[in-house]
Amino acid sequence: MKPRQSVLQIKCAAVRDVSILIAVLLLCTLGASAQTGPEQGGSEIELWTAGGHSVSGGRGGTGIWDIGLRYGWVLTDAHGPSFLKGRFEYAVDAVPLYVIFQPANTAYGIGLNPLNLKWDFKRRGHLVPYAELSGGLLFTTHQVPPHTSSVNFTPSGAFGVHYLGQRLVWTVEARYFHISNAGLSRLNPGINSFEVRIGVGKFRK
Repeated sequence: MKPRQSVLQIKCAAVRDVSILIAVLLLCTLGASAQTGPEQGGSEIELWTAGGHSVSGGRGGTGIWDIGLRYGWVLTDAHGPSFLKGRFEYAVDAVPLYVIFQPANTAYGIGLNPLNLKWDFKRRGHLVPYAELSGGLLFTTHQVPPHTSSVNFTPSGAFGVHYLGQRLVWTVEARYFHISNAGLSRLNPGINSFEVRIGVGKFRK
C-alpha cells in the first residue's frame, strides 16, 4: 500500500468516527422538549444535505452533492444594534460523503469543516435567520478539477434560516461554495458553485 493511500484511509476513518459520534448525539436528543432557539451556553446538533452546480469563475460543468453532520456551540448572548442583533456560534462539520459530478469522471470524497463562524440573528416567531462563513478540507478519489489535486480547501459563505418546530429545528440555506487546492498543484482553476442546503436538528440548552 502506498503511503499516500494509507494517510487518506486514516483521514477517512477519523471523519467517519466523528460523523458517527455526532449522529448518535443527534438521535439521543430527538425526544427532548420544545425548541427555544439558540441560547448562550447551548449547543446545536444537525444532520444536513446539500446540492448545487458550478457557476461562473473556475471550471464549469460540475455538480456537487454532499451530506454532513454538525455540532455547534452558542458562545454569546444577544448583542448588536436593531436588526443585526444576534448570538455568535462556532460549529464543526464532518462530511462523510461528497459526490462531485465532473465532465471527465465522478469523484467521491470526504471532508471536514473545522471552522464555521455563524451569527444567529434574533428570533422572529418560529424563525431564526443566520449568516455564516466556513472553511474546510476535501479529500477525493479523483482530482478535482481534473489534472489538479485530490486534496482541496473549501471556503464558503451562507445565508439561511432555522424554523423552530415543536421538537425539531428545520433549516434551509443558500451557500456559495469554492473548491481550490491553494497552490498544492501547478494548476489551480478552482470550482465555484451555488448550493441549497437543508437540515434537521436541535438546539440544546
